Amino acid sequence: MIKAAELPDTIAIFPLPGALLLPRARLPLHIFEPRYLQMLEDALKTSTRLIGMLQPNEVPGRGGNGLQSIGCAGRITQFSETEDGRYLITLGGVSRFRVVQEVQGFTPYRRCDVKWDGFDRDLGPEEKDTAFVRSGFMELLERYFDARQLSADWDTLKEADDELLINSLSMMLDFDPEDKQALLEAPSLTTRRETLVTLIEYQLRGGSESEMIQ
Repeated sequence: MIKAAELPDTIAIFPLPGALLLPRARLPLHIFEPRYLQMLEDALKTSTRLIGMLQPNEVPGRGGNGLQSIGCAGRITQFSETEDGRYLITLGGVSRFRVVQEVQGFTPYRRCDVKWDGFDRDLGPEEKDTAFVRSGFMELLERYFDARQLSADWDTLKEADDELLINSLSMMLDFDPEDKQALLEAPSLTTRRETLVTLIEYQLRGGSESEMIQ
């Protein structure tokens, strides 16, 4: 486990639309672009092996670096190379961060100076959601999966700990990038679960404020 004192001031940034990483969760990635292959190689040379996952935030006609201000750093925990030079890696979520500024330099990938203040809970033990009513949540989730014609290992979902269940669904379900960002920025597991429920109910209503489908 990485300690707060070991977190670097500058990290490599992987801006990937719709890809969400959360603390203590795992995100598989497929690396094939030359600049990100270089990013991977450089990250593996560091003691922390961190890569910052950050949502793009391009706004037509507006300046800025085109990145969201809050992301989540992950440690490279697994990687394997394919015969044609691509890499399959897994990031283990470590902590969220706030972008201070983008670093101008000679790397082909983007880097940012970051601050870790305000995300101390990310480095701690697994969070609990004491207000979580699992039976009602699972009923809502089954309706959502049926409506989307999705399959699931329901036994595994029902047995998963609160944090694993909520964070895994936040990462895997097909929400818009801005909704993924809202899930990332949720200050606690409880607020993330509440946000997740709101997003699921909204999609069940067909993206409108009309009555939820039955």
